[in-house]
Amino acid sequence: MGSTITTIRDRIALLFFFTATALFIFGLGIVVAKKEIFPYTVLVRAKEGYKELRMQMLRFEDLSSKSNDELPPDYRRLDEPYPEPVRNTNQAYPGLNLVTSVADKLELSAKIVDMDGREVHAWNVDWFRVWPDADHLPNERTPKSKPGAAVHGAVILENGDLVFNYSKLGLVRLDRDGNVVWRLPYLTHHSIEVDENGNLWVSSQKYHKEGDERFPNRIPPFYEETILEITPEGRVVEEWSVDELLSENGQEGLLNLGSLDNYSTQIHGDTLHLNDVEPFPATMKEDFFGQGDVLVSLRNINTVFVFNRYSRKIKFICTGWFVRQHDPDFIDGNSFSVFDNNFIAPEAHGQQSRIVIVWARDKTSRVFFEGSPGKPFYTDIGGKHQWLPNGNLLITESHMGRAFEINQAGEIVWEYINYVDEGIVGTVYQVQRLPLENARFYGSE
Repeated sequence: MGSTITTIRDRIALLFFFTATALFIFGLGIVVAKKEIFPYTVLVRAKEGYKELRMQMLRFEDLSSKSNDELPPDYRRLDEPYPEPVRNTNQAYPGLNLVTSVADKLELSAKIVDMDGREVHAWNVDWFRVWPDADHLPNERTPKSKPGAAVHGAVILENGDLVFNYSKLGLVRLDRDGNVVWRLPYLTHHSIEVDENGNLWVSSQKYHKEGDERFPNRIPPFYEETILEITPEGRVVEEWSVDELLSENGQEGLLNLGSLDNYSTQIHGDTLHLNDVEPFPATMKEDFFGQGDVLVSLRNINTVFVFNRYSRKIKFICTGWFVRQHDPDFIDGNSFSVFDNNFIAPEAHGQQSRIVIVWARDKTSRVFFEGSPGKPFYTDIGGKHQWLPNGNLLITESHMGRAFEINQAGEIVWEYINYVDEGIVGTVYQVQRLPLENARFYGSE
């Protein structure tokens, strides 16, 4: 009897020992991750190394038999029957199309195609060619394998040069022949807009590995979102901190939406996620909005606001009207439209993305276009839209590898599919309609 009791006690003690050890290791893992102490860096590099090796192998594997779960993140298999690569009607607004995307073999692509999908011009935007010596990036953020980066935000300048972001890695200007004109070593990302002076308005960020007294609630490492105004020559004119703008305008609550627990207002990581910034166009008639106003989108707190660059005052703000939105665009002096991803679940469960129009003066909104079972339109992240001179709307459905143009009745009048293999599409970062006159830059008038 005594030996049986002893055995039970020994087993219980052993159970307590293993439980305590497991809890200690778990707790130590949390501390290592939060404080980024040894062996955090070793583990992160090992994980990144495995991911890079796997991505390199996928570049040369046959993708035709793979399911969506087995494909690289930038690829997706469509359901049959597969749509045509390009569908063009006489209702589409004429022009050329700047397309930035992921092509086959995980190559980045930036090209101009005509309305029938024929390539007019292309740039070699391979990260390892364009920026082989990116010493402004810490080792853990420097690309190691293709695609290496995302071409997120791109514009054509007046002379036909291309300016684009390597997302969160830097801003680049290439001439028409693909030569590097300049590179800006800031962590630019997501969007680029050109104002009446030819200056570029770009989303950017600063990565803080240590605390900052301006933001006592921030636990490092964290990102400070910033807005850049940049000349066509690559010189920074001005930089605004989005975090400071919110704080100055009494919006501290928005800075702390991502609190770590019930008993703290401390926050950590990518809490705001700036993904678009656009100045009020000089050609647009002023009303509620006017010259000096800047439209801003913060994805991770479902917020869009407008501030004045001179007064630094926020004059309009809306939160919770969209879910993980992108790309707000001024329509006129009182309204703007928003690409509402409507990302309300971990996976797509029948929800559809939307284009929403907001009227600032009376604080109302309505859905202009929304996907449906018969006309699906959904991307969980990414996405762009562009109003065309004839009233049509060009929409980039990024993760479905697709762009399409609709008329005022919501009918699809043009469609582009970025195939990388039979039935498999690559991510499309943006399709932007360009005037036909741009053809003169590329020898195809």
